[in-house]
Amino acid sequence: MEPFSFATSSALNLPVNVRIDRLDGHQKPIAFSTLLKRPDLRHRASNLSPNSELYITAQLWADSKPLTVPIQTAYKVFKNARIWNEWLTLPITYSNLPLSSQLAITVWDLSPTCGEDSKLHSIPFGGTTIPLFDKDNTLQKGRQRCKLYRNVAADGLSSSTTPWIPRPVRASQKDAKDVERSVDENTAEMERLEGLLKKQEMGEIPPNPWLDQMVFRQMMKLRSNALKTKAAADDGSSAEHDEEKFYLHVEFPRFDHPIVFTDQEYPAPPISSMQLSASTEVRLKPPPEVSFGPGINVDGNGYGDTDAGRLIRIYDPEVGRLDNPAENKHRRLVRSHRTGVLDRDLKPNAKIRDELSLIMAYGPTHELNAEEKDSVWKFRHHLCREKKALTKFVKSVAWGDQNEARQAVQILPKWAETDIDDALELLGPQFDNPAVRAYAVDRLGKADDAELQVYLLQLVQALKFETVRPAGANSDETEESSLAKFLISRAVRSFELGNFLHWYLMVECDDRSPEQGEEHRKLFARVEYDFMVELEKLPDGPARRKTLLRQAELITVLSKISKDIRFAREGRPQKIARLKKLLADPKNELVHIDPPLPLPLNPSIAVTSICPDECSIFKSSLFPLLLTFRTSNGTKYQIIFKSGDDLRQDQLVMQIITLMDRLLLQEKLDLKLSPYRILATSTSAGAVQFVPSMSLAAACQKYKGGLLAYLRANNPDDAAPLGVRKEAMDTYVKSCAGYCVITYLLGVGDRHLDNLLLAPDGHFFHVDFGYILGRDPKPFAPLMKLCREMVDGMGGDKSQFYAQFKEYCYTAYSTLRKSSNLIVNLFALMREANIPDIRIEPDKAVWKVQERLCLDLSEEDAIRHFEQLIETSSTAVMPVVIDRLHGFVQNWRA
Repeated sequence: MEPFSFATSSALNLPVNVRIDRLDGHQKPIAFSTLLKRPDLRHRASNLSPNSELYITAQLWADSKPLTVPIQTAYKVFKNARIWNEWLTLPITYSNLPLSSQLAITVWDLSPTCGEDSKLHSIPFGGTTIPLFDKDNTLQKGRQRCKLYRNVAADGLSSSTTPWIPRPVRASQKDAKDVERSVDENTAEMERLEGLLKKQEMGEIPPNPWLDQMVFRQMMKLRSNALKTKAAADDGSSAEHDEEKFYLHVEFPRFDHPIVFTDQEYPAPPISSMQLSASTEVRLKPPPEVSFGPGINVDGNGYGDTDAGRLIRIYDPEVGRLDNPAENKHRRLVRSHRTGVLDRDLKPNAKIRDELSLIMAYGPTHELNAEEKDSVWKFRHHLCREKKALTKFVKSVAWGDQNEARQAVQILPKWAETDIDDALELLGPQFDNPAVRAYAVDRLGKADDAELQVYLLQLVQALKFETVRPAGANSDETEESSLAKFLISRAVRSFELGNFLHWYLMVECDDRSPEQGEEHRKLFARVEYDFMVELEKLPDGPARRKTLLRQAELITVLSKISKDIRFAREGRPQKIARLKKLLADPKNELVHIDPPLPLPLNPSIAVTSICPDECSIFKSSLFPLLLTFRTSNGTKYQIIFKSGDDLRQDQLVMQIITLMDRLLLQEKLDLKLSPYRILATSTSAGAVQFVPSMSLAAACQKYKGGLLAYLRANNPDDAAPLGVRKEAMDTYVKSCAGYCVITYLLGVGDRHLDNLLLAPDGHFFHVDFGYILGRDPKPFAPLMKLCREMVDGMGGDKSQFYAQFKEYCYTAYSTLRKSSNLIVNLFALMREANIPDIRIEPDKAVWKVQERLCLDLSEEDAIRHFEQLIETSSTAVMPVVIDRLHGFVQNWRA
């Protein structure tokens, strides 16, 4: 395409102008019979003189409404022709013109008598309406010839009765066609010449003065002949051709470029002035169903075709945020027909019991409708014995109603003790009543430190939904956070719990990204401050504070060393030598750590020194450090320290894996999982527990027989099947099954042979969780990573161990589905966390986990679904191609 330059109408801040050129036409003399009936026609100026004094008014219209006042031409005396040659300036700029703008031009005739549409002593001689933008949304320019409709004023309606180009009318008689043919030939030639004249004015045809004068005279002659011929033809034709032909010539300004219409981009409508909390969730309700009477043709907008456009949709920012007053009134009427005393003895019949059982089976994210809420509220005293009914009851309460809220708070202590998963749901953003949150915190108090540590990451995020006392405020003036007080009270009693609470809070305080609001940073800083104040009150509190301070100093030194190594422009051997030198430097105080310091990653491990000679650097773009510490009991403990990487997502995945391993163990199912420790110490640094192992890619490359040869070399047993010690093969099969199920549920992506590891004793595990919840940088990635190398390590898909692997998968999947509420609620509490793959679509994070749990399927159908998933993943071709390409790239980099 050729380059096309244009300007936008919104950038054109010039007033609208139009030039009134001339009026052409032939007026027939009035018949005497007509004058006898209407003597007032004798006194019209246009009937007395063919060049009588007329004047013109122009007015802008849009959407059948006037935009400006009419502008009038000056008084002028005509001699030979009605030529004004006058520019009119309208009081509006091009930038403010809507697309539907039309110019209504009316020619007025002077008459002492009044008539239809008269204006003082002026009656309409004729009118025409011309749009300012053509069908291509481009501003009209240059000369225009407009048909004038006699004896009527121009109207600017959307469907104008005075259009500048007459609408085509089908001739009903053959004679009329013959009469028009001769006139159209002259008109067509005249229009052709006018088109050439326009091109010359635009510079497309070079000027030629003497020839231009001849063309202009020829145009005038053709125009006069066409009008006279038409008038003569009309005299001998039927009444439907009695119309006089008049044309008004106008001219619009010309610009260097075409002017294309652009609408004004207005700011978004203002949100309601009502105060909304940060946790307020918009719940848009479906439009109400409207019933129309029989025989009414209704389209998609709720009106018939003839009335299309009558339905006006108005933006209301309070829809979905505030309750409907009519619904509130209905709810109060429904719930007030009985008193609270009588409700205590109310029992549901068999049908209602079934309905209530169905409501209790709903998942934590299911929204109750109005009828279900009324039913739960009505039988609340009967449901007190059901611990699973508490969350449904809290959702059914209209907390804005003081009477209902008071009754709900009074009944909470009488409810059957709920489970931990339901207590976690009550700490979500949709439950902001302090009494409800305090009840959930009280239930969490029954958990021991080990269980509480599993949920600690989510509980810290739940602080965002709490009301925390601001700094400097008196405790009696504002309400303190029950969750914050609970976490602090438990953290000061357990050093390990306090260690992780401290580091979780410090990471949130360190997060200065746009996604982390300033109010949240202040909130976490306040909780950390209160935690330190409570520590000071304990006998060993100052010593524990000093330990946390020494941990921070250790992390600072390691971060500095890691950055120096990473940005040093030298090879890996030189980097390793530099690392050992820095670690051995007495200034860094790492060779001797006295007194022993509990590691932030694992507070149960107290380190006394670092072993510089046993430290190294991994082959990676960020050059992670492999550090070996000597512990207080004489053993060695290795960690991987990373800088330049946010480990919070990996930390979350490993926490969920630890939780799932705990859930499986509770059901007496030990799948030999090895959840290692991960701790983010800031938004760009962290530590990972090192587990001696080998990647599947390295194992397959080193051992010609693949993973089976690797297991046989590290666990030989000639008497056992496949030559591998029974315990090692059992560990391998179980850990493969466990990680296949867990990584599928979490949607872990970017799986290749370099981030699948295998320990010498048979423990299989995953590392590097940069993509979760179904995200994957590779195309056509399978839902579950079960590669051919993993199956071959079990002896192939025909072996007994592969059959055992599938049985373990089915059992693990079925077991974790039973704890779906807990898993879903933990992810729901992480919706506001600054986790990359959750931050992309926070409203869909919970949905993605629910989808893979297949909660809408029965137990049998879910197992059948997982069986099909295993077969699809193990036989997929694309993962094999991707693994080979990845291996090729890695070897090329090395």
